[in-house]
Amino acid sequence: MAIQDAYVERVVDLLDPGMNRLNNMGMDEARDRVLSGDAARVGEIDGSFAILARDGKTVRMARSLDRPMRYFLAKRQEGPALIVADRIDAIHEQLRREGLEGQFHPSYTRMVPAHYVVEIQLVGCPDPDPVYTRYFTPERNTLPADLDEIGRRYAGALADEVGKWLRHHDDREPIGVEFSGGIDSGAVFLVAYHVMRSQGKSPARMKAFTLDFGDGPDVAQAREFLGCLGLGMFHETIPARLEDIDLAETVRVIEDYKPLDVECAAMGMALCRGIRERYPDWRLLIDGDGGDENLKDYPIEENPELTIRSVVHNLMLYHEGWGVGRIKHSLTYSGGLSRGYVRSYAPARKHGFDAFSPLTRPSVVAVSEGIPFIELTRYDVPTLYSLKGEVVRRGVKAVTGMEMPVFEKRRFQHGAVSVGALRRRLPTAEAEYRREFLSRYV
Repeated sequence: MAIQDAYVERVVDLLDPGMNRLNNMGMDEARDRVLSGDAARVGEIDGSFAILARDGKTVRMARSLDRPMRYFLAKRQEGPALIVADRIDAIHEQLRREGLEGQFHPSYTRMVPAHYVVEIQLVGCPDPDPVYTRYFTPERNTLPADLDEIGRRYAGALADEVGKWLRHHDDREPIGVEFSGGIDSGAVFLVAYHVMRSQGKSPARMKAFTLDFGDGPDVAQAREFLGCLGLGMFHETIPARLEDIDLAETVRVIEDYKPLDVECAAMGMALCRGIRERYPDWRLLIDGDGGDENLKDYPIEENPELTIRSVVHNLMLYHEGWGVGRIKHSLTYSGGLSRGYVRSYAPARKHGFDAFSPLTRPSVVAVSEGIPFIELTRYDVPTLYSLKGEVVRRGVKAVTGMEMPVFEKRRFQHGAVSVGALRRRLPTAEAEYRREFLSRYV
């Protein structure tokens, strides 16, 4: 026992504290809440955060859905060292500086899953398993089967979150919306436009940026969306060239290898790079990532593991994957949007943007989980796919008074460039992306 007590545990926190954006308390109080491990108290933290708190050998960590948070437990003769960062390569670099890189493999890193407090005990070898405590558990099927009411609550929560976000920033700072004219980016743009006017702020500082490779359908869709509402003056296309897409760079930036996320991130990299080249001082971006997850609008037929029953019966399936403690939950990457949000986060960070998606906020997710999907769809897949457009269209109308056009769903990468051209540039095999990622370390 005396030998164990002589251990000197060490914690290296590489997270950027300036990225925490809290709406209802200061950082000291938020850290105290995380340290307590009390799920109810942590669940009351309102905002975007990745927080580490320590008391002796006990470390607790928690993050919001939009903030990647990774850790690695290294062994030293003096005692264990816990390294925490938003990136795998940052952990690797810290280990290299300390002469511990021989212990590293990217698969040994761990992701703090969104919506959980993770407790680590720094007690040496062997390392005990982390303890996971869920702090956000929205109640399911609480809303009436009334699309007008559902839409009003969903768009209302979206508007509230946009309002909170705006209060953190200078009223003169320009805001860019990553805009395709689809349901999610369209709702975010119109609600942000409405909230700014309601708060007496000028929406003239907004721009709706659409990525343009020359043959993608999003440019025409975005123009039609804004044009029919008399808002065409806000639109700006960002040209890009397919030959400038760098597979290796994209994989390096997002540190993942899921093909759809790599494709999406490649488009995000091109858009952010183009905006940065045109506007060197621009900082704020807002987008609609998370909307498909909220309204369960992914093509079920493309995933042999899914049925409509698994989609509508599992809490936050698209947000968290199969969930902590399940066989298919990745300790290295987490699951669902908890894993996939890096496709938005990393490209924006790479190019110096402070990006935000209000659709990832718990208040919005809670409304979406309260939708009685089973009652509304009766397990009919086409009905599920049509639900999102109806909910969001009605909600935007109720909150803003504007009639939002609704177009057929397309993924970001399929709207920015034709599918054929994309396939010729980027492979579809996960193994190729995985090899590219691992080549940096092995």
